[in-house]
Amino acid sequence: MNLLHMKHALEVAKAGSLNKASESLMIAAPNISRSIKELESDLGITIFERTQNGMKLTPEGEEFISFAKGILNQIDDLEKFYKSAATPKQKFSISVPRASYISEAFAEFSKSLTKEPTEVFYKETNSQRTIHNMLNHDYKLGIIRYAENYDKYFKTMLEEKGFQYELVTEFTYSLIMSAENPLAKKEEITFEDLTDYIEIAHADPYVPSMPISKVVKEEIPDNIARRIFIFERASQFDLLSMNPETFMWVSPVPKKLLERYNLVLRKCADNKKIYKDVLIYKDGYKLTKLDQQFITELCESRRKYI
Repeated sequence: MNLLHMKHALEVAKAGSLNKASESLMIAAPNISRSIKELESDLGITIFERTQNGMKLTPEGEEFISFAKGILNQIDDLEKFYKSAATPKQKFSISVPRASYISEAFAEFSKSLTKEPTEVFYKETNSQRTIHNMLNHDYKLGIIRYAENYDKYFKTMLEEKGFQYELVTEFTYSLIMSAENPLAKKEEITFEDLTDYIEIAHADPYVPSMPISKVVKEEIPDNIARRIFIFERASQFDLLSMNPETFMWVSPVPKKLLERYNLVLRKCADNKKIYKDVLIYKDGYKLTKLDQQFITELCESRRKYI
């Protein structure tokens, strides 16, 4: 059923004649007449009785007009709600590595949200999934992490896929562990010292154009016999705080988070590998006010902890 035909019928019922409806709608009378005939044909009823004095509703027509008024009023309400009454929502979306300094920046950013309707999406994942989210799920910003020796691989891939990229920071991983871990008392920790402990590791390293087996071998030293692989950050803090045999390689962690879980950060003399966190967004994308607010908090968090 054509809604336009329904509107024409409603106007004819209100005006009582085709000519008056034609003047009101500014549509030629023959076109309105054709609309009503098509509507009657679609419904299998006679809506109007044609008389010398104009168009008179039949009993079926009166019933139809009652339904039509309700339907068209609902459509009007729907249009008003989405076109004028509803305030457009601000939107912010970002896909990031699992990093405490970034999550703190995000928490601070959340304090700046106004009372305007807003939708925010924050996804912690690996670099591969971040790129996938931005290409296929309309995430606007991303932060990817990779070892410095893979810089050319990532830059080539980002350029091929049409991304702009900006360095956020460079860092060397530290060890995080319970303050009760015996290693926490050592002044200098080596790879060899870690052999008898349990490493907690995120299970999804990624480098474009390289076999995952090669990446895993390079990212995860072979001298650790016991590992717990996880995919999110929340459980890692419970494991680290409750099991003093565990440790983890991490990017900078805010002091208040360490205090909350009774954890400490320690440097490893043997670990000299440099990592990069890189902000990415699509070519031609114009940063929104919310994007800029988040980037400001990210830079502040980086300044404090890195």
